[in-house]
Amino acid sequence: MLYGLHLSLGSEEGFGQVKAFLAHPLVKLVIWGLLSALLYHLVAGIRHLIMDGGAGETLQGGKLGAQLVLVISAVLIILAGVWVW
Repeated sequence: MLYGLHLSLGSEEGFGQVKAFLAHPLVKLVIWGLLSALLYHLVAGIRHLIMDGGAGETLQGGKLGAQLVLVISAVLIILAGVWVW
């Protein structure tokens, strides 16, 4: 990604090369996969921060928190897929 940024900022031709590379479906799939992992990790991390504050530490609260993480992550992953494609 950093090489692509460097190439795209170097010249107009470099920008065109990066744009063509990012238009490939396999590259989009990889980017979506990386974004999906990042989004799930972000939402789960926020859940753990909330639990460190004392909320959701019971068994019922833990189960609810886990379900919320899955639902919120799924929505964000779908939105990221729409944004990438």
